[in-house]
Amino acid sequence: MGENLNLFTSTQETIHEALSKMGYEESLYELMKEPLRMLTVRMPVRMDDGSTKVFTGYRAQHNDSVGPTKGGVRFHPDVDEEEVKALSMWMTLKCGIVDLPYGGGKGGIICDPRTMSMGELERLSRAYVRAISQIVGPTKDIPAPDVYTNSQIMAWMMDEYSRIDEFNSPGFITGKPIVLGGSQGREKATAQGVTICIEQAAKKRGIDIKGARVVVQGFGNAGSFLAKFMHDAGAKVVAISDAYGALYDPKGLDIDYLLDRRDSFGTVTTLFESTLSNKDLLEIDCDILVPAAVSNQITAENVDNIKASIIVEAANGPTTKEATKRLNERGVLLVPDVLASAGGVTVSYFEWVQNNQGYYWTEEEVNEKLEKKIVDAFNQVYEISQSRRVNMRLAAYMVGVRKTAEASRFRGWV
Repeated sequence: MGENLNLFTSTQETIHEALSKMGYEESLYELMKEPLRMLTVRMPVRMDDGSTKVFTGYRAQHNDSVGPTKGGVRFHPDVDEEEVKALSMWMTLKCGIVDLPYGGGKGGIICDPRTMSMGELERLSRAYVRAISQIVGPTKDIPAPDVYTNSQIMAWMMDEYSRIDEFNSPGFITGKPIVLGGSQGREKATAQGVTICIEQAAKKRGIDIKGARVVVQGFGNAGSFLAKFMHDAGAKVVAISDAYGALYDPKGLDIDYLLDRRDSFGTVTTLFESTLSNKDLLEIDCDILVPAAVSNQITAENVDNIKASIIVEAANGPTTKEATKRLNERGVLLVPDVLASAGGVTVSYFEWVQNNQGYYWTEEEVNEKLEKKIVDAFNQVYEISQSRRVNMRLAAYMVGVRKTAEASRFRGWV
């Protein structure tokens, strides 16, 4: 029997465990094990060659007992219904962990944006908003950028929603360009949140960030900013990777040089002759390992070869349940994805607040508020992990489900 690599069922199992540990009744798990709403849409889009292609997209709204749902929209060939459901559940957990007045939502379209023109991407973005317009909005469900989507795509989506709504609705979506009501600090927010978690974890373990050996798997939005933050803090980023391979230098890589040469999809290793595999990258001897790429990277198969003493998950679900258990037994401090990558949704919340009040903050104010949110969340999760003698992932789920569980009870849903 192989281990469970299905993100949706393993998320359900951990939510069940967290609710049971806190003494909640089974009916609450029945409510939270699936999204309340799941919409599948089909969108005809005129392509540049004159043909019409029909795309499939999804929007999941996990639970809106606390407030409107919130979550990104990803454009990726591997998007499927189960992944979108699992990600919406994680968004509920993230919002609970950093104490935001939201439930989790998530969206995705099955497409490969790397093969599409700007015109095709714009028509697809607008078609998606038209298809989901009845269930989203600033007080219902607020989308945001995710894998292979960016501030330009958010701008098109906001414009389309404003046309349908017949008034300017900046609060409908977050991750917008600054000139359209975006927030300072939003683009770097996920990496900033991960960085704050790394600093807190290093403190707990008595590791000095200056000179610490750091490995970052993934060089997209989160991974590249993160490598830069670590490099600027005096850490030695000894390895990074993208979808095509990994670069390694025990003396530390020149991150600024690599950032100048990466393309918009985070690819840089194709410019080098000598590269390692992503599998080898994970097993490099280092102090801090940051998986910032895709799910199921640290598994029962390779967990015993992992040498890092701190692992901070910037990607969604990079470590399996069995691997989490074995790392915990070995005393590795693993900061789970639902805590480490909550910086993005936190600054998305700040953007929504600024849109609602029509008053905008400086980058310093945003960073200060973000730091407070993440440090408080980290300390709360760490404290529960120590006092209840559970790993950091289960502790984070316990903190994350509590707000939604209580809101559902007060509403009389269970």
